[in-house]
Formats: sequence, structure tokens, C-alpha cells
Amino acid sequence: MTRELVGTLDSIAPGSAMKVIIDDLPIAVVRESSGEIHALGDRCSHGDISLSDGFVEDDTIECWAHGSKFGLTDGSPRNFPAFEPVHVYTVEINGSDVYVDTTTRK
Repeated sequence: MTRELVGTLDSIAPGSAMKVIIDDLPIAVVRESSGEIHALGDRCSHGDISLSDGFVEDDTIECWAHGSKFGLTDGSPRNFPAFEPVHVYTVEINGSDVYVDTTTRK
């Protein structure tokens, strides 16, 4: 199991995303404006674009290059041009520490 500390609750602002690398795997750690935290593969399925550079809105993250939005809970594309989902990983909160488990995909 690869469970890695990726930050603290204070280090991830609501409505933002940050990129982390776990075992050479780029992951977007996203915090909704409501405070809920998610982890997704950090590559748009339409192109090799970092999702963590995109825009967080409600329960989606939008690729800045082509406008595809992905659901934060299931990685599903919400609009074209993307039609393939991105991986979603398990997030665990322990106190104020945020962990991502890359062996568990939702």
C-alpha cells in the first residue's frame, strides 16, 4: 500500500488544487469550496495537461487547456472534448494531515 502524507488541511486552500508526486505518479489534490478533499490523476484524459493547474468549481475540476471538466468523486468527464475518466484515489484525513492512497482507486 502506498499511503503518503501530501500536506495539511491548512496547506490546501478551499477551491484550489495542488500537484503532488507519489511513486512517479502525478496526482491532483483538490479541495472543494465546501472543504472536502479529493485526489485524482493529474493528467487530463484528452491531452497531457496538468489538471492541478485547472479551475475548481463545485464538484469538478476543469482542464485549463480545452475546458473539459471532471467529477471530483468519480473522475468522470462532464463535457467534451474528454470522454475518458481520470483515476480517483482514496483520501484519508488524520487530524490535520492529508494522506493519499494510490493503491486504492474509486
